[in-house]
Amino acid sequence: MISLFIKLLAGIALDRLLGEPRRWHPLVGFGRWAGWLEARLRPLSPTRAGGLLAWLLALGPWLALALWLRARHPAAHWVVDIGLLYFALGARSLAQHAEAIAAPLAAGDLDAARERVGWIVSRDTRALDAAGVAKAGTESVLENGNDAVFGALFWFCIAGGAGALVFRLANTLDAMWGYRTERFIRFGWAAARLDDVLNWLPARLTALTYALLGRSRDALACWRAQAPAWDSPNAGPVMAAGAGALGVRLGGAAIYHGREEQRPPLGCGNAPDAASVRAAVRLLERGMLLWLGVVAAGALLAGIA
Repeated sequence: MISLFIKLLAGIALDRLLGEPRRWHPLVGFGRWAGWLEARLRPLSPTRAGGLLAWLLALGPWLALALWLRARHPAAHWVVDIGLLYFALGARSLAQHAEAIAAPLAAGDLDAARERVGWIVSRDTRALDAAGVAKAGTESVLENGNDAVFGALFWFCIAGGAGALVFRLANTLDAMWGYRTERFIRFGWAAARLDDVLNWLPARLTALTYALLGRSRDALACWRAQAPAWDSPNAGPVMAAGAGALGVRLGGAAIYHGREEQRPPLGCGNAPDAASVRAAVRLLERGMLLWLGVVAAGALLAGIA
């Protein structure tokens, strides 16, 4: 338990100090590998079985490499686990993207804020007003708090660096293949479902974290009432609890690929603004400290026992 705490602290510290690599990002290379596989396997077998095989081939070699490196030396687990946790975390990058939205939004530069929020969301941002930009940015921070932070921390606690690696790569494959389009409706089924399975418990722990550190009563009420209306079984609890914890109204209409979608409401209270985006980042950062504190307390109790 003590070694787990030290590794968690080191991985979080590296992410805090270094952020994501500006060049030669591992996920960029993995995305190219996954794209190469999809281009060759999907035409041959655009089925659920073909998609599952592609998922295994995309992820399997990197998991095998991580396990092989970890077994090369009795102390290798320190370097491999800390390195993989650093790779899986995206807290600093998420905070930087959020500030790049909040700063021009607070200064009244709506065009710049629209451009920057378009970097991290898939919806059409060209016609968003200030509240729409703040809504998109806040939603992205809350949802990615699970995908880029707490999910990785959870699986690291369960299965070390290999667990964090599998979670992050599975999340990437879902982002690439997990669409209900003609191209991916069957081939991407495995990527979407496996990501749902890996995210199920972390998403609810993320929602609980948001609730504990924000407006707890509102967060729990929004989670209970609003999350079931969302298509995603994991994004619903995370975003509903997060919106309630912040006391803002999210969800509603959004344009994706030229088509307006009416999404269920999230949260309660006021419309979001630049301060809401920054508040979501602070909620995420306090959550990381809470998780570290829980692991530290577990290490202390284990040491006493």
